Amino acid sequence: MASTRLPSTQGLQAFEAVARLRSVNLAAEELSVTPSAVSHRIRQLETQLELKLFTGNDFGLSADGVAYLARVREAIAALQQVPGREPASQVRRLRVAVTPTFSRQMLLPRLAEFRDAYPTIELMLQVTMPVRNFTAEDADIELRFGTGPFHDREFCQLLADDVSPVCSPAYLERHGPFEQHFSTDAEVARVQLLRTPLESWRIWFKACGIGLPEPAVGHQFNDLGLALDAAAEDFGVVLMHLRLGRAWLDNGRLVRLSPHSAPSPNAYFLCWRPGTMERWECATFVEWLRQALREPG
Repeated sequence: MASTRLPSTQGLQAFEAVARLRSVNLAAEELSVTPSAVSHRIRQLETQLELKLFTGNDFGLSADGVAYLARVREAIAALQQVPGREPASQVRRLRVAVTPTFSRQMLLPRLAEFRDAYPTIELMLQVTMPVRNFTAEDADIELRFGTGPFHDREFCQLLADDVSPVCSPAYLERHGPFEQHFSTDAEVARVQLLRTPLESWRIWFKACGIGLPEPAVGHQFNDLGLALDAAAEDFGVVLMHLRLGRAWLDNGRLVRLSPHSAPSPNAYFLCWRPGTMERWECATFVEWLRQALREPG
């Protein structure tokens, strides 16, 4: 169990300096101590927290390190404010590249909480094409959908999901019922399978032991939400990411064909260039969104 004692300010300053400068020697010079003292303070901090804050010799931050750095910098900034001398609020702009369905279904419903908690951070959201492992340009933080790892970026996994086949109630009435939970060659062959380059039907086929090949013809959509909307308009059966597509189930536009699901090999990741987490607003947004998606809603 992690200690309930407050970490030493020396340890916190050492951690913040190494995370910002990516060098023990430079951090030691800034703090006017020896490099061995900096290393010792960080080891003590990691031991007390029972966390690994850095990932390797290049001093890249671990996911826990990213999260903790945001809190450390917020605390240091608060301690530096002298009563009666508070500086005027300074707006910090943060550019975030997101995909359309994720932003509408997962981010926007929670974004008011971030706005209220961090009023000095001004978000600039830009939509990118939802292509696997896609690189967005001119963004501080970008959302990627794929399998990782991303060798050109530092990253943390944000959201993994399970998939299951769905269709509209009207389509089910015409082509159902599916007594084997849409898990046999015969049942799958009765319907139009909607396709997307973002997810393969092989996931469901493998989970159910279905021997059919990946469909090579039929309607295709390059956005998961667009594919769900098409299924809601009776175009056919689509493989839904259950957390991402929950709104379509909740409002009755789509229904599940099986109570079973299979884990998708793809997930959503937040990615950034090395050094980005030195900025307080970037580290704060990453940690906030990671925590927000752990909560129901």
